[in-house]
Amino acid sequence: MITISKEDYLKAVLEAESEGEHVISATLAHRLAVSAPAVTMALRRLKRDGLVAVRADGRVELTAAGRKVALRTMVRHHLIERMLAEVFGMEWYRVHDEAERLEHAVSAEFEAKLAEKLGPAGTCPHGNPVVPERNEVRRRRGLRLLSEANPGKSYQVSSMYERDSALLRFLDERGIRPGAKLRVLERNYDQTMTLMTDKHKVSLGGPAAEKVWVAPAAADKLRNR
Repeated sequence: MITISKEDYLKAVLEAESEGEHVISATLAHRLAVSAPAVTMALRRLKRDGLVAVRADGRVELTAAGRKVALRTMVRHHLIERMLAEVFGMEWYRVHDEAERLEHAVSAEFEAKLAEKLGPAGTCPHGNPVVPERNEVRRRRGLRLLSEANPGKSYQVSSMYERDSALLRFLDERGIRPGAKLRVLERNYDQTMTLMTDKHKVSLGGPAAEKVWVAPAAADKLRNR
């Protein structure tokens, strides 16, 4: 039987893998905010059910069956986020937590209806695809972290880390959201950045800027040709 807890663990493994991490017990404890003994017990059950394998070095890997469950859960999460934002108009920075609760209750029939209504592709309200991209893939597409952006240049926000609702609200209040245009004015000695957004001039610390991916704005692309 695939329980909510099993879906959460399998999805966490796939997310971490997709983002380039070597998944170990500590990875899952951090991502799911649970204790080390809880992870040990969960992995024991997942191994018993043939959903994960644990290598001698402690690395956790999904089996084919486990990957199928994880991907199905991620697709449902993605569709629910889009439904909440595109159909019901929920604020983009709220939809992740709500989708975390709803993703386990979606039937195959309702999932099919959502895919028909919204389309199977597309990005979520945070700018991310169904399965997270590795950093090197983003960079090959011309993206960079906001923390690496150059002063005097303009950028468009492409996507951002979505598992911290407090951070997302913080960014939204400063006009930093997917699709938003901004200009980097200064990189300061204390590791903060001064930006111009639609909320006027704002200051952003390094840890927050490291959670946002941006692309050069169209005007800057043309000037650099």
